[in-house]
Amino acid sequence: MVSERPLRPQARKRALAWLFASRPATLPAAVVPVLVGTAVAVSDGYFRLGPFIGALVASLLIQVGTNYANDYFDHQKGADTAERLGPIRLIQSGLVPPRQVLLATILCFGAAAAVGVYLVWVGGWPILAIGVLSILSGLAYTGGPYPLGYHGLGDIFVFAFFGLVAVTGTYYLHAGTVSTLAWWASVPVGLLVTAILVVNNVRDISTDRAAGKRTLAVRIGRRATRVQYALLLGVAYLVPLGLYVAGLSSGWFWLPWLTAPLAVRAVLGVMSYEDGPMLNRMLKATGRLHLLFGVLFAASLLL
Repeated sequence: MVSERPLRPQARKRALAWLFASRPATLPAAVVPVLVGTAVAVSDGYFRLGPFIGALVASLLIQVGTNYANDYFDHQKGADTAERLGPIRLIQSGLVPPRQVLLATILCFGAAAAVGVYLVWVGGWPILAIGVLSILSGLAYTGGPYPLGYHGLGDIFVFAFFGLVAVTGTYYLHAGTVSTLAWWASVPVGLLVTAILVVNNVRDISTDRAAGKRTLAVRIGRRATRVQYALLLGVAYLVPLGLYVAGLSSGWFWLPWLTAPLAVRAVLGVMSYEDGPMLNRMLKATGRLHLLFGVLFAASLLL
């Protein structure tokens, strides 16, 4: 028993490293689209419990798998160095070898595919196409011959897959079709999840540039990226009003605006801070904002 004691702190460190590498602050990006897509479906008279649970589980698995894949491929490409300002990475920490991270990536995507078999049985070939493209895009974000994140395409990928595709795909699982409201409801979801990526990229501009990772933030610079962040949040808050004016939502459209003070603080923080620890706080704050906005937005569509 005595010989096991020195191993316990190391085991705890590894467990925490796995947790941090899953990037809990980004997990609302997987939850909110399913909630909003389901809320739109319920408002139109559709709901299926099994597909809702399946979509939520698959979405979370793809998000965690993408995070682990980023850990692995960024290490392989030399983007994770001692100068990196972000949260701990599994391989960078030295606690977990690359092979184990790659295995965890494969297991996450494999589990998502297993859940996807049921979702394809429910929704047919459109869901198969969405699932395959989502997994391939998660891998291609930092891996493959033309990694999206390294060529300034990460923002478009995140907006499309964690906004448009995820919300409308969830709606389709419930209804077997996609409504106009589902498309428009996906826009603020995509904008806010893209804002999470923007904070991450503005924090890493210097180290990404040195590693040859040409994110959009590296391409347009720190000031323009901060303006991009403010615009993403601003437009997201205008969409509920637009839906109400267009007669697509009820008088409860203002519910997501209750999070406006959090958005203002987040914008001021991203505009003001340059050091890694403070921008990491803004990353978490943006994740919380995305979750709270999404929950209230979903509620406004149900009322």
